[in-house]
Amino acid sequence: MRKTLEVCGLSMMFVLLMTSLAMAADAASAGETVDYTKAIVVGFSILGAAFAMAFGTIGTGLGMGQGLSGATNAVGRNPEAQGKVLLTMMVGLAMIESLAIYALVIALVLIYANPFLKLVGA
Repeated sequence: MRKTLEVCGLSMMFVLLMTSLAMAADAASAGETVDYTKAIVVGFSILGAAFAMAFGTIGTGLGMGQGLSGATNAVGRNPEAQGKVLLTMMVGLAMIESLAIYALVIALVLIYANPFLKLVGA
């Protein structure tokens, strides 16, 4: 567990450092001054998008697993109610999957239509 946290921490630092270097290279080639505020905002936005997708998919995966487990237990106990259990399970899984889609939308907004860049004046 500790090694995983260390690797995640190093990966986050790598993303943040590489973003600022990439922004500096673009500005240096154009002959402009480097705006590190924009690079930091972009780096943290990418990190936020990664967290949104990670927690969104972990939560929905756990929810789907529990829903399917409950449905199979219910059908195992009462096979005659399979139709009602299947219908309820499918509606529940669709609702859970919509949460993962919301997390994807938030991640895409943070990456492509970043509202924080407008705040820093970039």
